[in-house]
Amino acid sequence: MPQVTVVRADNPGPMTLDGTRSYVLRAPGSPSSVVVDPGPDDERHLATLAAEGPVGLVLITHRHADHTAGSARLRALTGAPVRAVDPEHCHGGEPLRGGERIDAAGVRVDVLATPGHTADSVSFVVTAPGEAPVVLTGDTVLGRGTTVIAEPDGSLRDYLASLDMLERVGDGRVGLPAHGPALDDLGDAVRAYRTHRLERLAQVREALAALGPAADADAVVAHVYADVDPSVRRAARQSVVAQLAYLRDEPA
Repeated sequence: MPQVTVVRADNPGPMTLDGTRSYVLRAPGSPSSVVVDPGPDDERHLATLAAEGPVGLVLITHRHADHTAGSARLRALTGAPVRAVDPEHCHGGEPLRGGERIDAAGVRVDVLATPGHTADSVSFVVTAPGEAPVVLTGDTVLGRGTTVIAEPDGSLRDYLASLDMLERVGDGRVGLPAHGPALDDLGDAVRAYRTHRLERLAQVREALAALGPAADADAVVAHVYADVDPSVRRAARQSVVAQLAYLRDEPA
């Protein structure tokens, strides 16, 4: 696999698990590096990333602040362009495009559009010469737990399609999520994710049958997620909103 250094930010919490993981990528022997997800605007964290340089490029998996808040400062420290799908999070670089191939730091980075968690979510398949690829999944697949379908632009329909794509590219390959430990086989993790998501969707269907088809998200959360820790109840509500939208778009 490519040479990968994990620099974990000191921002643990219910949504970030043990902290946001920034990844520093390079082929063996390459003098430059690629940073994926600079993380929060934390000077010590960003200085550590800059010291792994020279940094030639910064890539963003999606818009959330625990991935992007340090982007402008890392560009100031390194001069490296920052590229994301959303132009708002680009600094000196062009927006990313799904299907794009990037060659930097001796590695090939294939950009996969994997919306669902957010509309701008992407994953990266990273390959060094003669090495097996690894897949950086951002928040689309985590190292433990499950992913929220985030308001206002998350989509369960898009998310399930993104899982299908990641299953195809991830079978037998290491997955590197932005939160939690590495996944030995991304394909296996994706299949477990899909099973869990479809089980929750079935529970929401049952809740609507019990509560009535006009039941709002709060009522469904109370019915389905009663056992969920209050610290992640807001995230559960966001996923319920996405599940309700998905079900109400189904053909009658």
